[in-house]
Amino acid sequence: MSLEKELVDPAGRDDDDDELVAPEKPVDNFDSPAVALKTSEILAACTWRDATRLRALAESDGGLLADSLRQAAWPILLGLSPPADEKQHHGDGTRAEDPDPDAPGGDWKELPRHRDEDQVQLDVNRSFVHYPSDQSERELHKRKQELSDLIVEVLRRFPYLCYFQGYHDICQVFLLVLEPAARAPLVSRLSVLRIRDFMLPSLSATTAQLRLLPDILARADIELRRHLSSIEPFYALAGTLTMYAHNIERYKDIARLFDVILAREPTFSIYLFAQIVIDRREEILEIDEPDMLQVILGRVPPELDLDDLIKRSVDLFVRHPPETLRSWHQISGSSVLKTCRDVDDSTRQTLEEGHHYFEKQVKEIQWQELRIGVRRKIWMYRRPVKFIGTAIMVGVVAFYLRRNPTLLQYIWSLFPGQH
Repeated sequence: MSLEKELVDPAGRDDDDDELVAPEKPVDNFDSPAVALKTSEILAACTWRDATRLRALAESDGGLLADSLRQAAWPILLGLSPPADEKQHHGDGTRAEDPDPDAPGGDWKELPRHRDEDQVQLDVNRSFVHYPSDQSERELHKRKQELSDLIVEVLRRFPYLCYFQGYHDICQVFLLVLEPAARAPLVSRLSVLRIRDFMLPSLSATTAQLRLLPDILARADIELRRHLSSIEPFYALAGTLTMYAHNIERYKDIARLFDVILAREPTFSIYLFAQIVIDRREEILEIDEPDMLQVILGRVPPELDLDDLIKRSVDLFVRHPPETLRSWHQISGSSVLKTCRDVDDSTRQTLEEGHHYFEKQVKEIQWQELRIGVRRKIWMYRRPVKFIGTAIMVGVVAFYLRRNPTLLQYIWSLFPGQH
């Protein structure tokens, strides 16, 4: 089905395939001159693989308009190479890049089972609650099987990634938007290059991201920040962790929000949540109970003017960019927040580079945990006499390293000539 035909009938079925292409009609008026003009601009940007233009269109009112357009635009926004039969010499003389050489091939079903597959199945069983809303039990069962296969394929091809609850919410949107052949490759690039911090063996990188939220509020609305000073920013976890797919209940809204999240750098998701909080300041300032605040803040309002929210979030980002925030220096240099700071450069990253950053972050986390463990042991066995304290400290460090040989090997590797 062509892009033009599907725009006329975006919720229709392909004559040769009984799979539903889009669960809801994403655009209210396809006859509007403005929509027609924007559609042609999106198609042109996709033809020329103009990621800069696509990002601007994704950010503007209505986003990318329809799933048929997203099927062409999202791969470009995430830097996925075109299929071999679509490669061509571009008008500027450059050639479409070859597929990522590090992308694993072969039948994923023959790969070793991933350690998190049992949890995947539990979450998949709870999927497709809000959308699509017009399918039979048989169709929903098929959808769930497709979702399970999508997630498991990505995890088996990239076994170092750790599944997190909420990942299925993200994958559910990609499954509904994209054609089957594009799903796993695109979710792979998203996972390894854009939401990698959430798929580490520790939540420390995720927590570090959340620490930026109070800093944004402190710069934008000091009264609101003071009012929330008694609570941790974990209320934003579900929203930012799932790219808001856990919070937004209407398909057309989450698909539109994904347009801009994929178009901008990963930090923008935090600014979105900060703006949502700022927009609710009057309601929030009336509540003094910390527990109640946590509950209220964790709920994204069901009725959001997304275009207006995006504009104000962009303005918030421009006025208070990440590097001006106090907690920014605590973000790892291997975090997606910094490796994707330049969105143009991030589209050229390979999966191998993403794996490299992943391993660097793991080592940083191990080193941090080692330091915390040593400090705790020293505190537990502290003595007033200096030489006794020193001796105990040395003993504790030796004991701790013996219990963590991989950390010892890492520390040993820091010294030149020790190979």
